[in-house]
Amino acid sequence: MSDVVRDKNGLTEEEYLKNYNPDKWKKPSLTADICIITNDINNRKLLLIRRGNHPDLGKWALPGGFAQAGESIEETASRELEEETSIKMAASDLRLVGVFSKPGRDPRDWTVSCAFLAEVDENKVKPIAGDDAAATGWYKIEETDEGVQLTCGDITINSKELAFDHVDILRDALNLIRGRE
Repeated sequence: MSDVVRDKNGLTEEEYLKNYNPDKWKKPSLTADICIITNDINNRKLLLIRRGNHPDLGKWALPGGFAQAGESIEETASRELEEETSIKMAASDLRLVGVFSKPGRDPRDWTVSCAFLAEVDENKVKPIAGDDAAATGWYKIEETDEGVQLTCGDITINSKELAFDHVDILRDALNLIRGRE
């Protein structure tokens, strides 16, 4: 009896891979989004960036961006966080919130995002806008019947004003935090 494994077409894995066409299936873009939330349970704040590029130019959003070939999605999250906010955080310090893949979540094309959460001491991190972030800011999180309201000084952002589906990511991150408290 032969130890060679063949599929229904009589091909070994080596033969199959030699003839495999990776362009047969449309591929999504892969991104990471990061919820950076303060660890003060009586005064929760969320770090946002103001988008400096299209789409959603000028809207507030979570830091994040596209994965590069050869890096894990956790490395993408860590790299994008540093590029957009100057905050250095090891990939191991980020917890997975979830995978967000609703069609149309990004107007550029089919984009799947892995969202992460990190809780930080606001006094120990100093965000500085960089890369495609035009600004950064800490926004107090207030949950309302209509969703989430974020305030920083005289600026108020409601759920619908966040870029992409970032309010869904924030909601899931808050549920993850509540599950631990």
